[in-house]
Amino acid sequence: MNKILGILFTVIVLVSCNSQKVYSDFDISYSRSGGYAPMYENLLIKGNNAHYSFEEGGEKYKKDFKISDEDLKKLDQTLSQNNFRRIQEDHKKLYDHVATTVNVKKGPNEGNKSDASMMMPNFTTNWNNILNAFQEIINNNVKKQ
Repeated sequence: MNKILGILFTVIVLVSCNSQKVYSDFDISYSRSGGYAPMYENLLIKGNNAHYSFEEGGEKYKKDFKISDEDLKKLDQTLSQNNFRRIQEDHKKLYDHVATTVNVKKGPNEGNKSDASMMMPNFTTNWNNILNAFQEIINNNVKKQ
């Protein structure tokens, strides 16, 4: 009996560890979370594979899809044209606000930015252009049911 429980426990641990891999193994990520009624939205891109997840008010949605080379190139151009690496974050404290984080793990735009404390005023247009590029990918590839 103890042997069966040990095997079952091992399988559960292995499955739960493997299910989290999608959230750590990515090249580019876009995530939004927080607010008065907390919401969570993630777009994770690894090569041409993308994983999207959304959760708000009991609603949960996940979708895996392929992202085209053209869309990846356009996203990379948007990051470069809007000086992603040079965007400066403000350091004011904000509460109960939906924060967006963009993390690029490889390439010339490698970096991590978050508007959890807002962006410095002279970088808000650049930041919004980058967020719009991610939102366009989500809108074109994900249809919530």
